[in-house]
Amino acid sequence: MSASRRSGTTGELGPDEPGPDGPDGSDLLAALLDGMDAALCAFDADGIVTHWNREAERILGWSAEEAVGRRGLAGWAVRSADAEEVESRLLSVMHAVGRQVHEFALLTKDGGRVLVRTQSAAVRGPDGKPAGVYCAFSEVHTQIDLERSIALSEALFEDAGWGVVLVDADLRPAVVNAHAARALGRGRTSVLGRPLGELLAQGVEELESALQHVLAQGAPPEPAEVWVSVRSPEGERRRCWRSGFLRLASPLAEEPVPLGVGWLFQDVTEAKQAEQEASLLRFRAQQLHRASRAAAECEDPGEAATVHLDFALAGFADHALIDRVADGAPAGVPDEGPVRLVRVAATPSGAPGPSRLSGRAGLPVRYAEGHPALQCVERAGALRASAGAAGSEEARAWAVSRQWPPDAVHALCAVLRSRGRTLGVVTFLRGGGRSAFERADAMYAEDVAVRIAAALDLAELTGRG
Repeated sequence: MSASRRSGTTGELGPDEPGPDGPDGSDLLAALLDGMDAALCAFDADGIVTHWNREAERILGWSAEEAVGRRGLAGWAVRSADAEEVESRLLSVMHAVGRQVHEFALLTKDGGRVLVRTQSAAVRGPDGKPAGVYCAFSEVHTQIDLERSIALSEALFEDAGWGVVLVDADLRPAVVNAHAARALGRGRTSVLGRPLGELLAQGVEELESALQHVLAQGAPPEPAEVWVSVRSPEGERRRCWRSGFLRLASPLAEEPVPLGVGWLFQDVTEAKQAEQEASLLRFRAQQLHRASRAAAECEDPGEAATVHLDFALAGFADHALIDRVADGAPAGVPDEGPVRLVRVAATPSGAPGPSRLSGRAGLPVRYAEGHPALQCVERAGALRASAGAAGSEEARAWAVSRQWPPDAVHALCAVLRSRGRTLGVVTFLRGGGRSAFERADAMYAEDVAVRIAAALDLAELTGRG
């Protein structure tokens, strides 16, 4: 990387005789200088070029043999008109403290001009006095590209409006920006080096699988949406992160060596929830429409009630029951005694299939006092119940004691009302693999209950109830 008047490749800096266990000092210096990524030249106190490396030859085209030994740069590396100013600025650093940065237009061997950015500093002799100047330079556009890359990295890790995490080859965060730290509910330093399983309660397997794929195969063509549950002091938070991944490889290695993965993500939870809710509403509206058209073709109003029940089950519940007030008498009238309910229809509790009409004998269901179905009738409104976090045996006992299928864990009761009367109650049941019923589910159940109640009322009027 350098040249000198002695050998044409390196300066006379070091012993001329090879050491017992290593190369000649000047050969070592030449190898070091020629391996540099930046161009380098050096001048002695008289302005004579003493060193010139391979990168300088690549940029300007002048070889070390042609450059070393010249006095100054005038007429070959710098235009004669500019030489005085350029050389004075370069050599002035011998009497200054620290480094100086300049931009010059240098000449190439073929007559072209290259704008370079230089960093120069004084070289001191053994007595501490200035002995010369060394000057490292690179093309301005290369330097600007480097500065842009650095500026981009700084901006991503400080000001970015999305999370940026550098994950090492062991799948542990190595660098985290402020946005990502907030999303993880931790401080930037407390996240570093910790397994992802300590930061996320759910979604860890999917995320780690994506990171391993990127390390092995490279970045996927499209962003991926990953649902996770973030551990925080306030509890677990369910979030959806739209994530992009980049494999990071060392630019210094001859072959790509993966350093880790760059993971960029945005929180799209609200948008995804709104999208899911809109999709669910469309599906339920379509189910109500289909059920109404199918029920209109039923001659028996009781059969029409079961049609509404079957259509409502799709994607909504695992089991459903229709109970009617005993003897067809309207509930909610004072002094009539406790409410009794007769099972009218139910979905099979074993294998899936259509709802079956029952209750021809008119025997009341053995509901204990305070049963959710009885409360629903008394209140004339929807009611939700759940076994909560009970174990499997406790949940089974909870369902059986309420005369429900043993796998039921969550219940939703909706009152059946028609012509100002309470006719009964429809109960929807979910197993342990589903979430508990929510307010939006209760609204849908009430829509279904209105249609079932109208069918049962018609059955009573026609004498088919």
